[in-house]
Amino acid sequence: MRKFSVLAIFLMIGLVLTGTAQKDFSSDIFQTSAGDLKITFIGHATLMFTFSGKIIHVDPYKRVADYSHLPKADLILITHEHGDHLDPDAISMIRKDNTQIILTQECTSKVAGGLIMKNGDTKTVMGLKIEAVPAYNIVNMRRENMPYHPRGNGNGYIITFGNMRVYVAGDTENIPEMKALKNIDIAFLPMNLPYTMSPEMVADAAKAFNPKILYPYHYGRTDTSKIVEMMKDVKGTEVRIRKM
Repeated sequence: MRKFSVLAIFLMIGLVLTGTAQKDFSSDIFQTSAGDLKITFIGHATLMFTFSGKIIHVDPYKRVADYSHLPKADLILITHEHGDHLDPDAISMIRKDNTQIILTQECTSKVAGGLIMKNGDTKTVMGLKIEAVPAYNIVNMRRENMPYHPRGNGNGYIITFGNMRVYVAGDTENIPEMKALKNIDIAFLPMNLPYTMSPEMVADAAKAFNPKILYPYHYGRTDTSKIVEMMKDVKGTEVRIRKM
């Protein structure tokens, strides 16, 4: 009887450890012309897309997930070189021999074997059309004439899944290139001062290019109710708040 009890205790501990090793992440599923798109909200600026049998990770970051428990990547998108977006350890845990990585020139010193995309580039990778959109600061500066994100260093990405265009903005402000976007179905816009945007800046951008669904992300401790209030009367855009 004692042996059974000890065994049961060890099994229970194992189950607890297994359950806490990787938290459950929320996800939304969208129907596209080429099948379902599942978006999993990992945390911070980190996302995972599941589409047509492929796993696409965006800015994997080990502080928000145990990547040894997440699916291996067919494609990884890196927006820029900062450590909370470019995490070589997280990449190594989900990278397979045939994983393709899209990144910026600034990222190549930390990750080898990636496909470089510059602002304005468009490429088709694994059957997905990917567009690199500029991502930079205009207002917020580290110090005079030194923005947190200089123009030309970082990318946002528009990924086309079937007939659905998903924009992941990276670290940026409400720049003219963002406000000029067209036909965006889903937009992830960063909302954390001083590095990216205030709720007012996010609302300004969203009202300009009018995505069908707006997800604030990379928002830290920013009060997300502000963007909901600012966008409540904007026709054609639904604001969704997810734990990020």
